[in-house]
Amino acid sequence: MKLSGNTLLITGGGSGIGLAMAERFIQMGNTVIITGRREQVLQSAKDKVPGLITRSCDLMVESERLALLDWVTSSYPGVNVLVNNAGIQQRFNIQTADVRNHWADFNQEITTNLEAPLHLAMLFAPFFASQEAATIINVTSGLAFTPFAIAPIYSATKAALHSFTVSLRLQLSGTRVEVIEVAPPAVNTDLGGSGLHVHGEPLDAFTDGIFQGFAEGLQEIGYGTSVDRLRMSRDRIDEYAAQMYEATKGYIE
Repeated sequence: MKLSGNTLLITGGGSGIGLAMAERFIQMGNTVIITGRREQVLQSAKDKVPGLITRSCDLMVESERLALLDWVTSSYPGVNVLVNNAGIQQRFNIQTADVRNHWADFNQEITTNLEAPLHLAMLFAPFFASQEAATIINVTSGLAFTPFAIAPIYSATKAALHSFTVSLRLQLSGTRVEVIEVAPPAVNTDLGGSGLHVHGEPLDAFTDGIFQGFAEGLQEIGYGTSVDRLRMSRDRIDEYAAQMYEATKGYIE
């Protein structure tokens, strides 16, 4: 993808990886729109990164996703990059989780991590096909390849988004739309709650690595520990997932 002169829409752009990418794209001469549910978070992002355009949107609501498409394409008809970045991670023990009374909480993770990015990609793809050049970037996870058993829904949704991204890339291969997957490892952000990822990769270093992948024209971009996971054998995946579970199961017991 070209790295300047774009108009981008980044979901979950108010903090973490989304904001880091937004800031870098602004610095490289792009127009950047970020969206999220909380106005306060969006305003804080705008205060930190002057030039950002913000739009409040609850991605869990189908009508709001449709309204976002209509607003972006009418207000910024040159929009040519969608970054599906918004995500939720919950860690829990399936045996003790109160699924009967709190399924809505678990379903929120499915809707945000999977339904919303699939829907947005499918909504924007026909519009992007008419642009001179366009890109859809889906942010998955190293956990799409090696599931983290204490975050089972997160891992499953990211695996499904990876599969969809492969299909999307093939279906759009005859168009002007490029499809890129970014698969982060653990990164030092507040994903899943403050303090859970303090030992993850530094956000600035991760962002440097991802943008190097963009510059090299990679279709799948990992960083740190996620690089090897993108191409692990099935036997090694099973072994790796079991090792991670044994090392972390105490957090949900």
